[in-house]
Amino acid sequence: MKRITSHLYFWVLLAILAGGCLGIVEPQLGVKLKPLGDGFIALVKMLISPIIFCTVVLGISNGGDMKKVGRVGVKAFTYFEVISTLALAIGLLVGNVLKPGHGFNADPHTLDASAVSNYAKKAGEQSTIDFVLHIIPKTFTDAFTGSGDLLQVLLLALLFGYAMQRMGGQGRAVHTFIEECSHIFFAMMNAVMKLAPIGAGGAMAFTLGKYGVAALKPLAALMGGFYLCCALFVLVVLGTVAAATGFSIVRLIAYLKAELLMVLGTSSSESALVPLMHKLERLGCSKSVVGLVVPAGYSFNLDGTNIYLTMAVLFVAQALNIELSLMQQISILGVAMLTSKGASGVTGAGFITLAATLAVVPDVPVAGLALILGVDRFMSEARALTNFIGNAVATIVVARWEGELDRDALRRELSAGSDGTSLPDEAQAAVLAPAASTDDVLVARTAN
Repeated sequence: MKRITSHLYFWVLLAILAGGCLGIVEPQLGVKLKPLGDGFIALVKMLISPIIFCTVVLGISNGGDMKKVGRVGVKAFTYFEVISTLALAIGLLVGNVLKPGHGFNADPHTLDASAVSNYAKKAGEQSTIDFVLHIIPKTFTDAFTGSGDLLQVLLLALLFGYAMQRMGGQGRAVHTFIEECSHIFFAMMNAVMKLAPIGAGGAMAFTLGKYGVAALKPLAALMGGFYLCCALFVLVVLGTVAAATGFSIVRLIAYLKAELLMVLGTSSSESALVPLMHKLERLGCSKSVVGLVVPAGYSFNLDGTNIYLTMAVLFVAQALNIELSLMQQISILGVAMLTSKGASGVTGAGFITLAATLAVVPDVPVAGLALILGVDRFMSEARALTNFIGNAVATIVVARWEGELDRDALRRELSAGSDGTSLPDEAQAAVLAPAASTDDVLVARTAN
């Protein structure tokens, strides 16, 4: 058994603790370390689009077809909608039971409307039609150099893979080129992942240095309720789904500990997107299902964000002593089902979707969002962690529905646990080899 110091998660955890302590003791220095976290996330995002493109194209061209893509898509979106609605409803339920905003007694006339004016403006600009049209990039390269929206990359990959499959042997040279490029991109990501402790530590130092622990006290009830709600959702709702699928949610969380620590440190689930895809393939999910469900889930399966939406709206109303009727709360749930998708890929999406959701209840001023602006950063960790775990569970469930889940590999990997190395060099050839059988790939991946 390897020493603990050889595990990636050990160094990420150590960096998070060190960064947190530095942010508390030396806040000014902690704020200056923000570029470390931003730089790491930028490096990861730089490689996500080409890796998603290569993975989906190779998955479709290697024996897949558009009927299968459509079938997987329908199953994935059905799952997303059911679980997302549950998350929204649970947020409403916990908000009504715990009532974190009661006793806050905020004066609506003293709220700083300018602090959230930009978010409210962007929320007004978002519509379902705009969201659908945004999926289509202006040019082929704009999907990779523009907003970085994964749905644009996914659309191009689906069209490219379909066309390459229809060409048969004529497209073989392009297939080989993309396959070789994918090896290079994965090798680059493997190198970037070694910087995860630096990025996570810098991001945590900035968060605590910028906002400080003292900023948590006035809104401790909201934060505590939200973290409790996310934990219950993961352990109870996702735990039940996992048990019905044939695995333990606790073992899955332990298996993904290195990636979860990266998400915790950076407050971004995108920082561990590619390692998640690799781990899901090791768990027995087929490459094509992973390549389709994970990118779509990052836009449509936002369980933590959904819980946050309904709880935050209730908190603002309670803090302003505004009673919401049952019909108003149901309206909030319905609108949130749309707004949680509509701002995907937009900077500040959490507050934009909150502003758009509040529009359905004119009695609650959008300026009320200023009450939680200061602690939003601290709640983003729980949102990102819940979203991340939710997408891992969703992929395994869809893979089983599709009959493309190797249950023996799932049981073996979860029982053995993870070595904490997100993208081992020895596994690159196995991960990307399209001609290898499932058994060959599994043997190569578990040989470490």
